[in-house]
Amino acid sequence: MNPGVPVKKRIVLWGTGVVGSMVLTEILRHPLFELVGVGVSNPDKVGKDAGDLCGQPKTGVLATDSVDELIALRPDALVHYGPTAQFADENIRVMTAFLRAGIDVCSTAMTPWVYPEIKQLPDVWRDPITKACAAGGSSCFTTGIDPGFANDLFPMTLMGLCGEVHSVRASELLDYTDYEGDYEFEMGIGYPPEFKAMLEHPDLLIMAWGPTVPMIARAVGIELDTITTTWDKWVTPEDRPCAKGIIKAGTVAAIRFTINGIYHDREVITLEHVNRIGLDAAPEWPAGVKDDVYRVDIIGSPSISQETSFRFTDGSGRAPAVAGCLATGMRALNAVPAVNALRPGWVTALDLPLIAGAGTIR
Repeated sequence: MNPGVPVKKRIVLWGTGVVGSMVLTEILRHPLFELVGVGVSNPDKVGKDAGDLCGQPKTGVLATDSVDELIALRPDALVHYGPTAQFADENIRVMTAFLRAGIDVCSTAMTPWVYPEIKQLPDVWRDPITKACAAGGSSCFTTGIDPGFANDLFPMTLMGLCGEVHSVRASELLDYTDYEGDYEFEMGIGYPPEFKAMLEHPDLLIMAWGPTVPMIARAVGIELDTITTTWDKWVTPEDRPCAKGIIKAGTVAAIRFTINGIYHDREVITLEHVNRIGLDAAPEWPAGVKDDVYRVDIIGSPSISQETSFRFTDGSGRAPAVAGCLATGMRALNAVPAVNALRPGWVTALDLPLIAGAGTIR
């Protein structure tokens, strides 16, 4: 083996929904990853070729719902794109099996695990992973876009350019018109304004979307006094078409929430979401210089503003939110070599080196 030449990593992928199927395509053409197995929960996908699951030529790798079969392949890592934390028991069942077998896991499913030290995380969601990593000598890394690199890696990197930071705000400013992800019950979009969405409950919102607030605080060496939240709704006066149907007049068509880290009685770390059906919804709320962006604003010495947009330029017409989903999935995959090199246990953005995307230029 030549010194400095990256070793090709053998990968099992679990979950072939929106994110998983896009990452599957990327693995199949990536020079530094080899797909050796695909796990699925949908019985209709069992036995199908991995290529068929992502619109690519046949690979000879057939999907299975057997965790044992996939572990027996002895991959370098499981990249896990399972369902959200609403299905925590199933996610934990799959991931702990790999971890106990000594196989590292990089996942996007359980957003509270972006920073598992957050105090709102229930022990039944933390302890099984801790014990499985100890038993197998393995590591578990969870990432996302928000929560994830758009509000941990991006702001922390920019804060490293400052002599003093008075406040930092990381915002997701997205039009959900063409987005097919979950936002109705979770955010209340499409519901009457009196409906209380799942994420309106402060403790749940902090656990699900806020783990990077205490992560940033730890990174800069402070202990927050408390974490607070806000939640606002905008009701549409007319029907609004979207990818999932019609958002009817008189129902919520935009939401805005914040999660706020309070230190010495002032707001120093803020995560903000503004999600709309239509760019003209809630016109008084924040928007980016460009449409559909993730934004970081630092007030300090110096003050810094950064907007990041995710786009497909392949002519497919896929929405910016879907491009963000691909970036989310690729962060987990590209982290595999670094996670393999770390000590066993939980891994967060605070533990990782620079991940530059080896093998992406080819």
